[in-house]
Order: sequence, then C-alpha cells, then structure tokens
Amino acid sequence: MNGADAIIKCLEAEQVTTVFGYPGVAICPFYNSILESDIRTILIRTEQNAAHAASGMARMTGRPGVCAVTSGPGATNVITGIATAFADSIPLIVITGQVNSELLGSDVFQEADITGAVESFVKYSYLVRDAKDIPRIFKEAFHIANTGRKGPVLIDVPIDVQNANIDKFVYPSEINMRTYKPTVKGNMVQIKKVEKELEKAKKPLLCVGGGVLLSEAEGEIREFSKRFGVPVVSTMMGIGVMPTKDPLYFGMVGNNGKPYANKAIQDCDLLIMVGARVADRAVNQPEIITRNKVLVHIDVDPAEIGKNAGPTIPLVGDAKHIFEDLLAQEVTCDCKDWTKELGEWRVSMAPKRNPNPDYVDPAAFITMLSEKMQDNGVYVADVGQNQIWSCAYHIVKNGRFMTSGGMGTMGYSIPAAMGAKLAAPDRQVIAVCGDGSFQMSMMELATMRQHNVPVKIIVIKNNYLGMVRQYQHFTYKDHYSVVDLSGSPDLEKLVSAYDMKYLRLDNMKNAEKVLDAFLAKDESILLEVRIDPMDLV
Repeated sequence: MNGADAIIKCLEAEQVTTVFGYPGVAICPFYNSILESDIRTILIRTEQNAAHAASGMARMTGRPGVCAVTSGPGATNVITGIATAFADSIPLIVITGQVNSELLGSDVFQEADITGAVESFVKYSYLVRDAKDIPRIFKEAFHIANTGRKGPVLIDVPIDVQNANIDKFVYPSEINMRTYKPTVKGNMVQIKKVEKELEKAKKPLLCVGGGVLLSEAEGEIREFSKRFGVPVVSTMMGIGVMPTKDPLYFGMVGNNGKPYANKAIQDCDLLIMVGARVADRAVNQPEIITRNKVLVHIDVDPAEIGKNAGPTIPLVGDAKHIFEDLLAQEVTCDCKDWTKELGEWRVSMAPKRNPNPDYVDPAAFITMLSEKMQDNGVYVADVGQNQIWSCAYHIVKNGRFMTSGGMGTMGYSIPAAMGAKLAAPDRQVIAVCGDGSFQMSMMELATMRQHNVPVKIIVIKNNYLGMVRQYQHFTYKDHYSVVDLSGSPDLEKLVSAYDMKYLRLDNMKNAEKVLDAFLAKDESILLEVRIDPMDLV
C-alpha cells in the first residue's frame, strides 16, 4: 500500500461516498488509487466549485464533504470555496496535491504554499511529511471539521508522500487531541439563569442562526418555541429552522430582513441568540440588542460570544444539547400579549410592492414556486438580488434553504445544488440565481450532464448585476459603473448545447402553467425568468 491508497482507506473508514475535484499531476496518485474504491468521483469544471459542491453535500448529510484538487493553480482556485465554507461553518475536507517534498520552497512548476495561503480560512491545515502519518491526520481532520464550530480542514499531500510505501495501515478507532476539546454541554448554572430570565420576561424572543441547523437542533428549537410560546426570528443562515408559516415565526432580521422582525429585536426584553455570530448583516447596530434587555448568547464557539455585543448571560455549548437541557426544566412563560402584538406588526408592516406587469414579479414568482415545490424540497439561493428576494419570499415547509451568507459568494448555487442532489437524490433540488451569478458557474452544466445530476435551475434575468446596480441607484444617483451584463449568452441556445430542457417566463400571466411544466419531472431543466431591470429588493 502507498500513501494514496492509505488516503482512500481513510475516506472509506469515514464512510465518504463522493469526492468532487479536478485532477492534475500532483494529485494523480490519489485519483489512481480511488479507481479501486466504490467512492464516486465527480469531475467539476473549476476547482472553486468542487468546494461548493462538497459544501452542498455536507449541509445535506451533516458529515464533512470532500474535494480533491491538484497543486498550484488547482489549490489556489479552491480557496474561494474554502473561505465560503469557513464563513458559514460548513465541514469540509480539502485534499490538495503538492510538489515533491524535497522541492518545497524552490518555486518549482505549480508549487504554491497552500497551507500558508488558507491560514485565515480553515479550522486547521496539515502538510503531510510522512506517509505513515496519513491515518492519524485524516482521523484528526474529520474530527476537527465536524466538531465544535464546524469548518474546513485542508490536507496538503506532496506527490512523493502519496507514492511512498506504507508497511501497515491501521485507522485509529478513537481520537484524543490534548489541545482540541470543544465544549458541547452547556454550563448548568448558566442554563438555570436563562430559565429564571425566561420566567420573568414579558417579551422574550429567540433569534436563531445557522449554528442551529449545523447542530441539527431544529426539533428542539421548534419544541421550545411551541411549549413556552416564545416567538422566533432568524438570521439569513437560520432560515429553515422554523417552517415559514409557523405562527410563532416572524421572519429574517437584518439589513434586508422583515421590518417587524427587526422591531421585535429592538422591543423585546429577553433576546436569546443561538448559533448566530451577531454579524453586521443581521445586527448592524450591536447596541440595539443590549439596550433595555437581557441578552443571552448561545454558541459552540466561545470566541463569538461577546465579540460584537456583550451578553448578559454567555452560554457556550452545542445548541442541541443546551435546548435538550432547557426543555427538561419546569419553566412558566406567559408572553401571549407579546406574540399578539408581533402578529399585528406582521400585518401592518408587511412590505408593499408595485411590480411592473410587463415583467415577472420576482416576489410573487418565488412564493408561487415555493407553494408548488415538494414538501421536503431543497431551495439553493445564489447571491445578489435573487438571494434577498429568496430570503423574503421563499416558503420553507419541511425542506431546506441554503445560500452563501457569510462570504456572499456569487456562483455558489449551482455547484452546491449538485452536491445536495447527489446527497439526497430522491429530493427535489432547485438552484435559483441571477444572470450574473449563473455565468460564474454555468460551466457546471457539463458536470450535471456527465454525471446525470438532475438539478433544476432558475435564472432570474435583468441584464444587470442587480444588487450593485441597486446600490449605485441609491448611493450614486443612477451613476452606473460596470454593472451592465450586455453580451450575455442566449440561454436557450446555451442549454441546448448541453442537451438540457429550457423554459422561459416573461410575465406572470402564464407563471402557474410554466412552473407546473418546470417541476413536472425530476430532470435537469433551466427556466429563464425575465424581470424588470429596475426592480428593487
């Protein structure tokens, strides 16, 4: 057995089913060895999307996604995908090939110091010096990636290490890293404090972030909200923790959130933030969440607690464990008047739109799409105006809503949707993007075709980089700069080159009929949706 064989054995031991990647000479021993395995390989058309696809799979399975690329430009290309996963705490194992060990630092062909380059965007990184260390390193990497605050781990493997012989392969059955001991169970003294504040509160509010989904604590959060009658709002990454139509869910907070959700954040007397970073997009004025209220901040990462706002009660631990403990307590909470008041705000502060009837209204379209999607369908939003409309108008039933929230990486939706579909082939998966973000990953139509990944794609087309154009509209008084997407391809001709079906919707008159055709079969199909270029989110 050589080092590359050992890597495959490690992946098999971790029950990895799929590796996304792009080969090159420095990673060829790995891709040669994987031919002897049942692990499926997916050839992505550009390395960044290998990480996005692995991210989509990780978010569906709850286990680290895996991608493998070559040295030099292959490794540097994947950095944006790594940074995207890091910003949203998605567990990834990123394997990079590297030049021969004795040539490291010599600036030889396709050498890049990838462990140094990704230092800001990984939980940890390894440069493998000895093939005998491979089993230990991979065991540690999977453990680090998927425990505590989850995230990407990079393993850089020189080609000579991949080719080196290993006399005996033993994959560790357990792990004990002295310097890595993430806190999972919450401190019971702090939990008791939360209970007392909940009993005193007249206007409690629960704000959930992506950490709830990562800890698979949706059931506990829903039970907590229902049992104690506590209303819930979410950050962008927390969309889907509560079903959209749950009477106790009051929408997304933040710059592009619901006005009544933001008002609830301001007026509550007890705010329990769980699995959320208190970052600027969700809370652009941190003093608001500390003024005249008790702030409880629950997070598995102690570094996040107090970073942007000082909590009254800090509580470190995994959301699922903490809410199991909270549900085990006898607590009385009466906030019916508060919930009624929020319900009135939801009606009086509902956003008003005046759409152009000559085009598709993206708000009405996304709502209609949501209603027609399967109950457990997966909706993957890209970045830009399409993302904000999706956050505001997509209706989550028992499915998933996925997007790039922390990094805001355009081109995320199609590769992430492919990863999600490969992880859950029986579920409906739809990628929704703008015509700008579509062109950042449209090369993956080839991947979908080659590997028979039936993802549905919606391109909301306005011939602009819509979010930037909107910013320039307000900030620079319609002085537009480098946002015109003239020269974009004819989408009908483009998808026909990939033997993919095409539909087009120009206004709302035939929206229901077109959507029925779009959703009728589990197949790759692209729907082009024409919207008013001047529409605003």
